[in-house]
Amino acid sequence: MADLDALRSRWPHALLPAREGEGHTDPEPYADELLRRWSEPQRKYHTPDHLTAVLDHVDTLAEYAADPAAVRLAAWFHDAVYLPERSTNEERSARLAERALPEAGVPAARTAEVARLVRLTTGHDPAEDDPDGQVLCDADLAVLASPPAAYAAYTAAVRAEYHFVPDDAFRAGRSAILRQLLALPRLFHTPHGRREWEATARYNLTGELEMLSSAEGPTA
Repeated sequence: MADLDALRSRWPHALLPAREGEGHTDPEPYADELLRRWSEPQRKYHTPDHLTAVLDHVDTLAEYAADPAAVRLAAWFHDAVYLPERSTNEERSARLAERALPEAGVPAARTAEVARLVRLTTGHDPAEDDPDGQVLCDADLAVLASPPAAYAAYTAAVRAEYHFVPDDAFRAGRSAILRQLLALPRLFHTPHGRREWEATARYNLTGELEMLSSAEGPTA
C-alpha cells in the first residue's frame, strides 16, 4: 500500500521546478486532488502504488530526460483520469493537465509538453529523438520486467480492474495487447531500460501470452 503522505511530499519536486514567476497558488491542493483521483475505488492496478513505481522509475531514468520536471508532472497526470471501461483515459488525463497546470503556475509551453507526454502513453512508442517520451514510456512499462511474484500480482490487478469483462473476451483482448507489445522492435528506449528490463519483460509477456492461450482450451 502506497504511503500517500510520502507521495504528497513528492509533488513539489515535480511542480516547483516547472513553474515560472512568483505569486503562485499553494501546491498542496493539486496534490490532494490528484491523489484523490489515483485512489478511486475502480482502480486495482492504476493506483497510488503504480504512481509511486512510475515516479521511482523516472528518478532512475532522469539522466536521460531533457526536461525531468515535465516528465515527473506527466507521470503524476498520465492516469489521473481512469475508468477501465473507457478508451479515452489518456486524452482526458492530458486535458486535465492542460486545465490544472497553468493555474498552478506552469507556463504554456511546458504544459503542452506535459500533455503531449501523457498522450504518448496511449501507445508507448516514442520517437528516436524524444528523450522525455522515452523516459516516461519506459517508466510506465517497467512493471513488465518485474520478478515473477510481482508480475503475477500485476496481471491479477489488471484482471481485477476489468472484472466486468467475461473471461473469454478478456483473454482475447489481453492477448491482443501482449502481441502488440511483443511486435514492437523494442519495449524500452533508454539505455537503462534496454539493458535492465527488455529481456525480462519479453520473457514475462511471452509467458503470460502462452498461459492465456492454454486457458482457451482446444478448438474444434
